[in-house]
Amino acid sequence: MSTIHFIGGEKGGVGKSVVARVVAQYAIDRAIPFVAVDADGSHGALLRFYADHSRAVDLGAFESADQIMTLATEADRRVLVDLPAQSDRVLAAWIAEAGVLELARESGVGVVFWHVMDDGKDSVLTLDRLMKRHGASARYAVVLNHGRGKDFSLFEQSPTHATALALGAAVIALPELHAAAMAKIDRFDASFWAAVNNPAVGGAAVGGAAVGGDALTRMDRQRVKVWLETAFDRLTTAGIV
Repeated sequence: MSTIHFIGGEKGGVGKSVVARVVAQYAIDRAIPFVAVDADGSHGALLRFYADHSRAVDLGAFESADQIMTLATEADRRVLVDLPAQSDRVLAAWIAEAGVLELARESGVGVVFWHVMDDGKDSVLTLDRLMKRHGASARYAVVLNHGRGKDFSLFEQSPTHATALALGAAVIALPELHAAAMAKIDRFDASFWAAVNNPAVGGAAVGGAAVGGDALTRMDRQRVKVWLETAFDRLTTAGIV
């Protein structure tokens, strides 16, 4: 059965595109059929890091957004949609106008809303609004991004957390990747696989030491490997992809 994964969080800077890239790499490494949809025109992270698997969609143009459903119904695969910040209203308008959730149900297509969070109150409020809008008509994955916050007690002690659990949401703690390693990956437009496995990406290294301060060192690659393995383990445990 195909599944559409809307990976968002409404706020800017919470790490939505990082999560989309992790899920894309997870699908690649586990040979899960998928296609990536980049709806974030301001950044285009999936097109930048996973160009061979991605295509662009304009959520503001309903005919363009319709491609998401077409991709899900024409083959059995995951459709990963990287949403831009503040896309809640335009996405909701498209879903309502076209009866997307009803069509998905009739077509045997699953829908998962991913909500990537920092540890602030706005992330809790936007998740609450998302769940009130769609209720039990979809599944949810809540990602506590420890690269964007350390104390998620505000969420964990909130009625929103209880609602998420009642709806069967998967709550996933994404560990923080060392900031310098992440910055180098972004600088070289590298996929996470390339950052770990391809010495030609990110500059050469001699004896484990970087040639040039911007190069990915052997230790950088090891940190990325450990971080990615932990993230993958948590996705597997959640059983959401």
